[in-house]
Amino acid sequence: MSDPKPTFVPVTQPFLPPLDEFRPYLEEIWDRKWVTNNGVFHQQLEEQLCDYLGVEHLSLFSNGTLALITALQALKITGEVITTPFSFVATTHALHWNGIKPVFADIDPVSLNLDPEKIEAAITPQTTALLPVHVYANPCDVERIESIADTYGLRVIYDAAHAFGVRINDRSVLHYGDMSVLSFHGTKVFNTFEGGAIVCRDAKTKRRIDNLKNFGFVDETTVVAPGINGKMNEVQAAFGLLQLKHMDEVNAQRARIDARYRDALRNLHGIAMHDVPVHCTRNFAYFPILVTPEFPVSRDDLYNELREKHIAARRYFYPLISEFPMYRGLPSAGPHNLPVATAISRQVLCLPIFPALDDADQERVIETILSCAWRKRRAS
Repeated sequence: MSDPKPTFVPVTQPFLPPLDEFRPYLEEIWDRKWVTNNGVFHQQLEEQLCDYLGVEHLSLFSNGTLALITALQALKITGEVITTPFSFVATTHALHWNGIKPVFADIDPVSLNLDPEKIEAAITPQTTALLPVHVYANPCDVERIESIADTYGLRVIYDAAHAFGVRINDRSVLHYGDMSVLSFHGTKVFNTFEGGAIVCRDAKTKRRIDNLKNFGFVDETTVVAPGINGKMNEVQAAFGLLQLKHMDEVNAQRARIDARYRDALRNLHGIAMHDVPVHCTRNFAYFPILVTPEFPVSRDDLYNELREKHIAARRYFYPLISEFPMYRGLPSAGPHNLPVATAISRQVLCLPIFPALDDADQERVIETILSCAWRKRRAS
């Protein structure tokens, strides 16, 4: 009799509170019969997120991509925008949907975020804004980016999809730049099934964002801009309110999993772990490792080994955005312009991390990596 197939371990999984806790929210929605368009739960979630994140002005969206597209619209960005090739493809798609030319700059080998020196070298008379990404919730060099933006008169929109709850020296990372865009997709630390938000600096800008996400309506008969339908519905908002009640528990579970990986892999030759600076508050959103040439097998061989064990590690972010057909023809997309990002994309592997990952399944992940390393080493 063959051994039973091991359980499938995804790279991430949404935190789902007990269903009984969600039922009262659904009953309220049914009783009110107000399911979307700035409902009660929508208003409550905006207020509670502002309190939790330490910001003043936040506008909810049905997903993070529409939020990013709308942020660019709200600031009337045109021309060229400098961004990273090392991100999820939605970052650059949002520029494309706005008719903006993306200009790729290389990343820093330690932070894996946009390298400020490469940003400055990429600026042209057509550059109007910067679109950095806080990759894996590791904050960008926000002070240096702010200095560059001030010098050249550029707007800054941060893709903060990974950075929920992240702080720098006890200040929310969302305070930096003209706007920050969050994702509340089911794969994120905090989720509303699908969802997102824009954090901005003032009430006037928030009103413009709120108009744009509702087709440009100001009132029943007045449309002031060619807006989009980006509104979050009441079911999503209700789930977000419930999620917020469990964030301390979620963060503690993620921190425990992170620490166990670090303890097990710390001295493994050829495996580099991504560290967040000590002055930053982490959210343990991802657990990326770099499989360097010193490791006995390649990143892709290790990836395939994990897959054979039904462990869904992911190569975030591979390929680079600049390597996809719609972008690889851009002058800035060539590998010669992006040597660090190109190398990192061929080494990075994100291991499973989510609150429900139990010790036994995490041990399978660790043992697979260790056994692969030692088996191949003995064979050599």
